[in-house]
Amino acid sequence: MKIAILGYGKMGKEIEAIALSRGNDVVLKVGKENLHELTEEKLKNADVAIEFSTPDTAFDNIQLCFKANVPVVVGTTGWLEKLNACVEQTKQGAGLFYASNFSVGVNVFFEINKKLAQLMAPYSDYKVAMEEIHHTEKLDAPSGTAITLAEGVIDHIPVVNNWVNESTDDASKVGIVSKRIEKVPGTHVITYENEIDEIYIKHTAHNRKGFALGAVLAAEFMNNKSGYYGMSDLLGL
Repeated sequence: MKIAILGYGKMGKEIEAIALSRGNDVVLKVGKENLHELTEEKLKNADVAIEFSTPDTAFDNIQLCFKANVPVVVGTTGWLEKLNACVEQTKQGAGLFYASNFSVGVNVFFEINKKLAQLMAPYSDYKVAMEEIHHTEKLDAPSGTAITLAEGVIDHIPVVNNWVNESTDDASKVGIVSKRIEKVPGTHVITYENEIDEIYIKHTAHNRKGFALGAVLAAEFMNNKSGYYGMSDLLGL
């Protein structure tokens, strides 16, 4: 399969290495040094594009992929106010795979988070809070993964209806504390606490390989596909 990589930073290079190791060809690599090479004509040489650029460029890159009729796998976060518009376009034949996190472990963690929220829903005396830690190069806060986790709580605990990117005593909100520390791929902790005890679940990424492998698996899944997909489709969760 022929892959275009849009966003050739540390993650893009990790994606390239895994894609090649799985027998795929990388026919286009676009980073900030060669943005002029990102054209509709060059995109048409690829079977699938993988988009890991920046929040400011992701939407335009997706639109260019749609124009070139190339399915696109998107891991960039921080642009999600425009996601629904892209999903609508998939109903007209475009192909889009979006995930806030491509790690198999994290997507299992998402399901554990939902189940724990269901179990905790009757016990309103427990306050739910979250902490997420990422590397200093991460441009958005909270992380897309943290937002997905918060939505999993909101969907299953009636008293909780929103999240805020700070610590809070408001029981109707999930307080998300975001920390940025050098060389931390990603840690997420969800805590339920009352005056009696504390329950928490935690996921820690040791490196970027899990994210990159998931993105390549998603690209292989999207070959010749149209429509809107996510990790639950890929993993059967």
